Amino acid sequence: MKKTTLHFYALCLTMMLAAVAVQAQDIHFSQFYQSPLNLNPALTGVMNCNHRIVANYRNQWASVLKSNAYNTYSASYDQKIPVGRYDYFGLGGTLWGDKAGASEFGTIQARLSGSYAKKMGGYRKKAHYLVLGADAGVSQRSINSANLQWPSQNNNGQFDPNLPGEIILDPNFIFVDLSAGALWFSVFDENNNFYFGGAFSHLNRADQSFENANIPLYSKFTFHAGGEFLTGQRFGLVPGVVSFFQGPSWQVNFGNSFKFLLGNSRRYNQAFQIGAWARLANRLSDGKLMDALILSTRFDYEQFTIGFSYDINTSSLSTASNGNGAFEFSLVYKICGPERRGVYCPNF
Repeated sequence: MKKTTLHFYALCLTMMLAAVAVQAQDIHFSQFYQSPLNLNPALTGVMNCNHRIVANYRNQWASVLKSNAYNTYSASYDQKIPVGRYDYFGLGGTLWGDKAGASEFGTIQARLSGSYAKKMGGYRKKAHYLVLGADAGVSQRSINSANLQWPSQNNNGQFDPNLPGEIILDPNFIFVDLSAGALWFSVFDENNNFYFGGAFSHLNRADQSFENANIPLYSKFTFHAGGEFLTGQRFGLVPGVVSFFQGPSWQVNFGNSFKFLLGNSRRYNQAFQIGAWARLANRLSDGKLMDALILSTRFDYEQFTIGFSYDINTSSLSTASNGNGAFEFSLVYKICGPERRGVYCPNF
């Protein structure tokens, strides 16, 4: 009896997580501040160097789903191109992929993004910029129906793999995706800045049905803000917040990192950060919940940035996950070289 009950709960949990995967239309990273092109196309080219390469990896629910854990990866490249004396263009590209659960529900997207940054006032060490951006991508979604469990395979309350299930006739489809965004940032010197912005994703609301049933992708609204404030000679605060609204669902991440400057000179960009963040979300049936507590670290050494974070699951699912949510790794490499002229930017 105990073994049957355990199998029943495991099956329910697997089905629930699969449902979440299908309904959760977009990837997300806890280190959203280190995945700029996935956050807002207006962040394309917003950097203190000429070129930027970013890699992100996220693994979630491995404690529950083992080899069927959710895996998300992303790689991007962007650069800024000076225009006139103070303004610049940003150009970039992103490739990301996501695979979720036993059904191998997967998405792969290739996206090109561009932005234009207009100086609104100030000078190089103290300036205000308005940035407008947009991107266009091509995505492929797929699913492995052979691994799904159907009501027709129910045999007196037990799952029977020998009974016939259902077949998804078109397990792959391709769609075009369009987004736009805006950003405002103010820099006071190379160690103090503030920014806020927003993005409107899935402008075209592409069809998401495997069976050509015309199910449009919900548009998503993103709002984010943050900054970097040096409060002492070698110590600073790096607060941030991001919110997503997509159809009936919403999510908010907020928190702060403490920054410690290393080395003998601040201009060599050697710093260590440690922070704590919280993720809130809504539960469609009974209001909001605190989904996770996120612990993060980040190390900056000249042009390299390495980040690591761990999500501690705090929702009711923690009974099955034992609090184990997700771990995430990020790597940023900037190529500076000789700059014709520039402006200090927020340090993504």
